[in-house]
Amino acid sequence: MQRCASSQPPVEEIHAEEEEEEEDREVFQEMGGVNEEQVGPVEEASAWEPDGRPAPVEHKNGKRAEAGPGAADGGPRFSMFTWLVVVALLGVWSSVAVFYFDIVDYDRVLARAQEFRMNFSEVLQGKLAAYDTDGDGDFDVEDAKVLLGLTKDGGRSANAESLEEVLNILAEEGSDWIYGFFTFLYDVVSPPAQREKTSKPEVETPTQRAPEPEEDGPGAEETSAPGSQDVESEIQAAVPLPPLDDSHFVPDDPTEPGQRYEEEPGSIDTTGVLVEENQPEETEGESGRYQTSSKLSQEAEAEKPPKAEPEPQTGSTRPTESRQAADGAAEKAAEEQKDKAKKKKPKLLNKIDKSIKSEIDAAERLRKKGNLDLALKAFDSLVQQHPLSPRARYGKAQVQDDLADKLRSNDLLQSAINTYGEAAELPDVTSDLLRAALKRRAERQQFLGRMRGSLATLQKLVNAFPDDVGLRNDLGVAHLLLGDNKGAKKVYEEVLAVAPSNGFAKVHYGFILKAENKIAESIPYLREGLESGEPGTDDGRFYFHLGDALQRVGDDSAYQWYERGHQRGHFASVWQRSLYNVEGLKAQPWWTPQETGYVDLVRMLERNWKTIRDEALAVMDRSRGRFLPEEENLREKGEWGQYTLWQQGKRVGNACQGVPKTCALMERFPEATGCKRGQIKFSVMQPGTHVWPHTGPTNCRLRMHLGLVIPAPGCRIRCTDQTREWEEGKVLIFDDSFEHEVWQDADSYRLIFIVDVWHPELSQYQRQTLSPI
Repeated sequence: MQRCASSQPPVEEIHAEEEEEEEDREVFQEMGGVNEEQVGPVEEASAWEPDGRPAPVEHKNGKRAEAGPGAADGGPRFSMFTWLVVVALLGVWSSVAVFYFDIVDYDRVLARAQEFRMNFSEVLQGKLAAYDTDGDGDFDVEDAKVLLGLTKDGGRSANAESLEEVLNILAEEGSDWIYGFFTFLYDVVSPPAQREKTSKPEVETPTQRAPEPEEDGPGAEETSAPGSQDVESEIQAAVPLPPLDDSHFVPDDPTEPGQRYEEEPGSIDTTGVLVEENQPEETEGESGRYQTSSKLSQEAEAEKPPKAEPEPQTGSTRPTESRQAADGAAEKAAEEQKDKAKKKKPKLLNKIDKSIKSEIDAAERLRKKGNLDLALKAFDSLVQQHPLSPRARYGKAQVQDDLADKLRSNDLLQSAINTYGEAAELPDVTSDLLRAALKRRAERQQFLGRMRGSLATLQKLVNAFPDDVGLRNDLGVAHLLLGDNKGAKKVYEEVLAVAPSNGFAKVHYGFILKAENKIAESIPYLREGLESGEPGTDDGRFYFHLGDALQRVGDDSAYQWYERGHQRGHFASVWQRSLYNVEGLKAQPWWTPQETGYVDLVRMLERNWKTIRDEALAVMDRSRGRFLPEEENLREKGEWGQYTLWQQGKRVGNACQGVPKTCALMERFPEATGCKRGQIKFSVMQPGTHVWPHTGPTNCRLRMHLGLVIPAPGCRIRCTDQTREWEEGKVLIFDDSFEHEVWQDADSYRLIFIVDVWHPELSQYQRQTLSPI
């Protein structure tokens, strides 16, 4: 008689099963297993991926199949065909569940694989660079073939020793790197056709990222006045500095004693740092023949065959030079520097450091992996246990430095600066660690705006290494940052006395001579410094000033250097030589009101020109000090005075008290009063004045000239190859990032009103976040 399916097993069988399960758990514990109480249920332990996304969940009913009615001795009741049908149906429903209910996230799997490849490429360029066998400067497919011993016929030979070293390096980085390494090796040994089927991940370039907002620094309050100061002088700053990030750190309080330095006439503007500007949003429409963003031009040249395009002329030929010679010299110098760095490995450990090398290495690995909190604890512990260890203290400073960048903390950065100094002051510090600590300390002091402290640190370095020309060059830059041209000049004269061919010293010394208006004397130093191709010489400001000096002595080879600067990516074109640019903006020398979109502003200026003129004439009395002479060395001869109302988007002191109606009119137009890269000012020019050809500092603005008092004839302005004259009550609009020149050959003074406005293609976000000039 068959048993009923619902009947319960005997109590003795239940106890026997429980005892067997208990024995299994005890054996598992003895073998090192863990129970559910220690880790929780399996489903809970794997519920979230490390990045916080829910992991795919396997759905199980968790029930055991019970014997159906009539099952004999646990045997199957149903036929084989029935079971095949059940299995087939389960397969169909499993497919439906996978594809329609997203049990498996295939996009995530592919993204993870691509991420491994991208991250792995960074390791190949770093730790595995030592296995570069073909001399191209990185570890690539060809190097991997050599490492694996692959032969031309597809076979392979043993190269176990090198391969083991590489695997050891990757093992330090974790299993993800090993996975990536073997993925890379698959690419090496797989057929080319197979590799082509794998799509490459798109990597975001820096220029594709959204620009970060910048904060106003201490200079955000009302400017108090150099009424004659035009920011065109910004382009005369020749110090090659790293770009400052105002959103990360703020400079010293200028009201602090000993922290504010007034610039001397002719000194280098310490704010003249070359910066990479944010990408603008794409704009539609033709940009005209002057659309010449240098990087965009280079990309276009890479895609299309070169096409000759006539340049505007002003009576003399503008020859173009190939950049191959300059590129070759720069590459040669870079290779020499790289070879020197490979030959000499810095020695950072003294006797104390060597005794704790394993602990230092462990802490350093934490730092390099980004575990900064643990790394700081590790180095701090080492410093407490071994207070005379320079390497431990230097490592602590590096971690504080990294944390300061990560957390955007001035306090942490100052702590790092202090710790670098402590490491350098310890006894028995190695010369290489002393150099590294003090150099980094000086750089971070400059970053915080502590220029005088940076100068003192660099002076210590020069005293410790008097024969190091590079350190003396850095000391000269520190003097320039303080506006101390005399101190910098002395330093570079000392460098050139012992190293007369040093290109870095030459370009800086040539610039200082030009700032002193020693135009002819500056030319050979600037030219020879640029021709050297040494690191630090390939700077747009040096090309600019060499060309400017040549123009002033009547040498048309200036345009050869402008062309070379354009080819090197420093200038948008031979004509458009501004250095603070946003790429892709429409570029043309002359504009109409309709093209700018500021028709209402132009109409207001032209309707109220007599009111504006009368207020300007009322403040032209020199005894009242309203108009100040132009001090930017832009004049060949004559007198040129300016009276500034707005600068960098802010009112200048109480300047509007003298011309209240004019200021009231302008307040309604934020495209002008809020233009942080421009000015609003009156300009008076006396007869016999000539202004050298020059360019403004940025392509982010357009300049409007409203004629107020225009004697005729003799007053004219040239922009590129087009010359125009002012008219009373009429507005001229041009882009002053293009080369322009002014003559005043009339019998009486010329008075105009200058209004700078944002370039119309800049977005509102860019207008808010671009740094002031």
